[in-house]
Amino acid sequence: MRRKTAFIVLGFVPAAGVLAVVLGVAPGTAADNSKRARAERLWKTSGHAAAGSVAFRNWDAEGAIPASCAKCHSTPGFLDFLGADGTAGGLVEKAAPVGTTVECGVCHVDQNSGVLRQNPSVQFPSGVIVGGMGAEGLCMECHQGRASKATIDSRILNAGAATVDTPSSRLTFANIHYYAAAASQFGTVVKGGYEYAGKTYDARFSHVPGYNACHTCHNPHSLEVNLKACATCHVGATDPKDIRYLGSCVDYDGDGDSSEGMYYELKDVQAKLYRTLQAYAKTVVEKPIVYDPATYPYFFNDTNGNGRVDPGEAVSSNGYASFTVRSLKAAYNFQVAEKDPNGYAHNGKYLIELMFDGIEDLNERLEEKTDLSRMRRGDEGHFDGSTPAFRNWDSTGTVPAACALCHSATGLPKYLAGGQIALTQGEPSANGFLCSTCHTSPPALRTPANVRFPSGAYAATGDSSHLCMVCHQGRQSQVSVDAAISANPGGRFSFLNIHYYPAAAIFFGTEVKGGYEFPGKAYLGRQPYPNHNGRYNTCVQCHMNTRRLCDTCQGSVCDHNVAKPNPEACVLCHGQDVSQTRKGADPEAFDFEQIRPANIPDYDGDGNVRESLKDEILGLEEALYAQIKLYTASVLGETAVYYGDAHPYWFKDLNGNGIGDPAEAVNANRFSFDARSLRAAYNYQVSHKDPHGFIHNARYIAQILVDAIEHLGGNAAGYIWR
Repeated sequence: MRRKTAFIVLGFVPAAGVLAVVLGVAPGTAADNSKRARAERLWKTSGHAAAGSVAFRNWDAEGAIPASCAKCHSTPGFLDFLGADGTAGGLVEKAAPVGTTVECGVCHVDQNSGVLRQNPSVQFPSGVIVGGMGAEGLCMECHQGRASKATIDSRILNAGAATVDTPSSRLTFANIHYYAAAASQFGTVVKGGYEYAGKTYDARFSHVPGYNACHTCHNPHSLEVNLKACATCHVGATDPKDIRYLGSCVDYDGDGDSSEGMYYELKDVQAKLYRTLQAYAKTVVEKPIVYDPATYPYFFNDTNGNGRVDPGEAVSSNGYASFTVRSLKAAYNFQVAEKDPNGYAHNGKYLIELMFDGIEDLNERLEEKTDLSRMRRGDEGHFDGSTPAFRNWDSTGTVPAACALCHSATGLPKYLAGGQIALTQGEPSANGFLCSTCHTSPPALRTPANVRFPSGAYAATGDSSHLCMVCHQGRQSQVSVDAAISANPGGRFSFLNIHYYPAAAIFFGTEVKGGYEFPGKAYLGRQPYPNHNGRYNTCVQCHMNTRRLCDTCQGSVCDHNVAKPNPEACVLCHGQDVSQTRKGADPEAFDFEQIRPANIPDYDGDGNVRESLKDEILGLEEALYAQIKLYTASVLGETAVYYGDAHPYWFKDLNGNGIGDPAEAVNANRFSFDARSLRAAYNYQVSHKDPHGFIHNARYIAQILVDAIEHLGGNAAGYIWR
């Protein structure tokens, strides 16, 4: 159990240009004087006014603050950067005198009127320019850090290390600098952390409307955070360290506690990264390493190998000079988290992703690896801002109208209010869903009366599952396949993709015709198993059934982790394994992918009636895939192969190896189907794109797969699917 401590304000000095409130009273009046006096009193309690701190006294001996430091450590330097001193804006041209702090003139054009300066665009160390900031951009100029992924990549390039595990004295550590809150908050947008190749990361942390800017959380003069405002949603919050984000229902640090504050999750992951870095330095590089947060250059040789910083070790002459490419990246990410002590509030998910990837990378060379099996890098589905589902549109910042309904935070409520026409301008790219995506106000849900599917059919469950079905219905149907074929009889066709996770289309079966249904065949509707014993027949009944209290919804019973149903409910009937001999088994050991209800026949005809339901469906998928390849090769003269990671998924098998290779998965090599093979390939994708279709409606999937095999001339006699 985490120790709870009293906490009144976030101990964070957020910005050298922190925003001030426009006074809104006539200059020189008693009210004006009173407001200015109160603002000054509050400012004097802040770090911006701490005239005796190192942040402002570090250059006393030199008598001037260098131009490279003056912007954030003096008022004249910041005004020089803005061009408010009559010089060119965007750079500091000269050293600044010592003796100032961050004073009123940094943020206010005129102290008497209270008019704020504006800084609409901010360039980060990565070179990325963020626009539309207005006065908030003043804060971000100083609290953005002084290094980025680009800094590390440049040092790696210049060092010319032979391998990623070759130590080099030229691989010098880069410090992001202090209180880089904006770099944390903007995440992958500005790439303040070292982001590993092939990984995607959370973007700007999106809080509730009205609390997304520096000055909306921090008092613009004292810099304190108003915890009373936090408690509006985070009921009972007295310490920000105990707060979790909406949708953060996973156990990031793997300690078994998914309700502890984000601060503790982040700190535990950071500690694991440090231990992994030390293990790597000791066993791979054979140069032990230790860290001291208060002494430059922060990382030092552990001369006695005891894993601790001892007297005499944290000195510049003992600075660590044996970094490898691999350890430099990890050490930098450790420092990114360390130097934003309130990063858990600014964008804890982004920082966790950086450090998780650092551990994973270091593990590649360790014999005794850090156990990642119980840790989680990101949130589930709707709240995982690091996934392509939310990051695909970062280059433009706008999710197109055709995608905005399901891939933005604002598209769903607009669609429900005004239909697709309300989305014609697209929507801003998002970092996952927000409360307002699904709720009018927690816990009240937006729930349409019924849902229209791509086939034109309407379906309903009678509960709030309708909200789920709006997006999880797919984007194609039998109707669209028939329409494409009718428009070009006898021709060749591009593939039609049903899209991802079309669970509702599978669930309702023939009622909404999500799969291609062949003439003269009968297909199953909504009831995948006879009423599922009268329970768990809708999305919310299965996926929202963990019965845990959620402080986000002010104590109402709910769960925003929709990845899996509650195993405690499933084991009552399904037990633990495919033999079904252990009903009531341990929910912790339960595996959904091993379910096989007693009434399931041998769908794939392999004689194995003890394999899981998932394996039965996979057996049919494999059989259909083989039939598609056989048909296309013999009838069309070219073999169609499938590659699931690249649109349009089906390609020509150029090298004849029978599998889709990355080199073949290019648009110019896409496969053109005839009508028969298009129908069959479409059904293969319907099954493939709902990886849990074996639970949602296994018999319907079995029917459309076997009928597709038969449609291409295959023998369906061995399958039991009706």
